Amino acid sequence: MSSDNDPVAIPMIERNPNDLPGIDTSDLKTLTGEAVLSFHNISYQETVHCGLPFCKKPCVIERLSNINGIMKPGLNAIMGPQDGSRALLLDVLAARKDPRGLSGDILINGKPRPANFTCASGYVPQNDVVMRTVTVRDNIEFSAALRLPMTMTRDEKRRRVNEVLELLCLDKMANVKPRSKELEKRTSIAMELVTEHSILFLDDPTTDLDLSTATDIISVLRRMSRRGRTIIFSINQPPYSIFRLFDSLTLVASGKVMFHGPSQESLEYFTSAGYNYDSHNNPADFFLDIINGGFSALLDTEKDGHDADEHIDLSERQHQVRENLANMYAQSSIYSEMRTELDSLLGEQKAGRSSALEEITCVTPFYHQLRWIICRSFTNFKGFPWITVIRAIISILVAVFIGTLISVVRNDCAEVYTRSVFLFLLTSVECITGMSAGELFVIDRDRFVHEHTSGYYRVSSYFLGKLLGELVPRRFLPSIIFIVIMFSIAGAGDNAAAVPTQLIAIYFMFMVFITGLSLYSISFMHDLSWLYSLSILHYGFTALLHNELMGQNFCPENKIEEINRCYNFVICTGEEFLTMRSISLSSWGFWENIVALACIMTILLSIIFVQLLVLKKKRHFKITLPFSMNYP
Repeated sequence: MSSDNDPVAIPMIERNPNDLPGIDTSDLKTLTGEAVLSFHNISYQETVHCGLPFCKKPCVIERLSNINGIMKPGLNAIMGPQDGSRALLLDVLAARKDPRGLSGDILINGKPRPANFTCASGYVPQNDVVMRTVTVRDNIEFSAALRLPMTMTRDEKRRRVNEVLELLCLDKMANVKPRSKELEKRTSIAMELVTEHSILFLDDPTTDLDLSTATDIISVLRRMSRRGRTIIFSINQPPYSIFRLFDSLTLVASGKVMFHGPSQESLEYFTSAGYNYDSHNNPADFFLDIINGGFSALLDTEKDGHDADEHIDLSERQHQVRENLANMYAQSSIYSEMRTELDSLLGEQKAGRSSALEEITCVTPFYHQLRWIICRSFTNFKGFPWITVIRAIISILVAVFIGTLISVVRNDCAEVYTRSVFLFLLTSVECITGMSAGELFVIDRDRFVHEHTSGYYRVSSYFLGKLLGELVPRRFLPSIIFIVIMFSIAGAGDNAAAVPTQLIAIYFMFMVFITGLSLYSISFMHDLSWLYSLSILHYGFTALLHNELMGQNFCPENKIEEINRCYNFVICTGEEFLTMRSISLSSWGFWENIVALACIMTILLSIIFVQLLVLKKKRHFKITLPFSMNYP
């Protein structure tokens, strides 16, 4: 088992710089070696529930079936129809899918894939997860600071960042925030290239890009592949200007391989099998037309005396065509040659597929990760100045309004009730302002999954850094300002500040109702007093009542005659009101509510931490957190 500071490295094969076409052999620092990825008899199964809504049974579906291949340094493209096969194959090779459904062998230079392969290789997701509120350079420096070893000096890391910026033509836009799709994609690739891993995976890198930008991206990847990188990516119907840059092509559909070999031999492979190719057609479109059972897939059946059935079901025709293509490829000479090479690689390792469980290893210590996460979180917080200003203005106005009401509105006959109503209003306002705090974890869910899986940081450092870097300035400090302004105007005490938290809006509204009823003498509420133990508002409201009413005298001697004119019973001291509400007059009557709030906050934070731990294990399944963690 590798430690966090001693990750398993991908074995390298040293290469001769003279074998690299188009590369300046004087720049030997960029030539770190090459890695050959081979996969043998790969199958992937998923368990789904099928059947009627109330009678569902687990069913096992085979998503990938007996797939073999080899990816060498260069551009290795995976193409196919949009049935999920090409993305699944890419994620399986990149160790980004649940390994429990995987069978077969995946080797790196003839050796089992290391357990920390996700940390020892690069991966660019289809949906870019760069931080758009910080600059391009900040994003790349964040990746370099957390993924490059501590033995590298700061100047060496900065030099590495500058080299990547220049390589991707980002040097002139280094201080620009990546708001465009093109800039996001380039930044995502740069964050992976800065680590100089020998293998880089990309999930549809040209999605949502125009032709010029897509061609530039693939051209950059081609230059990187000429430096010894093994670039593996999925792509959908590329134009010929991009297709001609591929070194290797893998066509996969319905979980089976239709072709795998040199890209330059793919067109000849299909035309020699009898498929008619129009010289004006794009080869990528031609291949997909064949796989999808289009007109190009219909052989000259008139020679056999059979007529094509134009009314055959499309899905059935696609299934038949893909089965025939998979069988044709399995019997081809290209497959035989590739199989011979695979057998030699598989024979080098006798132990079979590595039984080691996947693990996340980090090259930097906890404190280093925490410092960088806090800095990035605080920078992200500063990226929304208008939102911060608007929230501050609203907090100040509401604080001034409530504080003024408490200090101005006087009614000697019902002074204690008036104050308790305003304190309840204060508690509710604080809860409402904290309803959106949970979004800080939910919004960054995809970024967390990608970065943690890639070895940026541990869950604990991310969790604590997020709390200190964003929740404190976004929620805690505004609440302190709100409380101070309001109590300064109202002239009240200053030793209590409840920290209410809420789970969901329905729960909040229900607890507002329950806590609000406690202001009045309703008999049935005594039978439901146990509900108070579930109410965050109750604890915050009770703490404020204890703090504000203890020692208060609402019947001074100079107002005895005015109070005698009141029709109802008058509560003269805060202690009387607290006693009627069954609130202890001791100091523990105040602190027990603070302790209860702290316990609830700790429990909810622990739930979020556990959710993050679960999320990293299910990193490629869409997960929605069933609650919202809120801070005032």
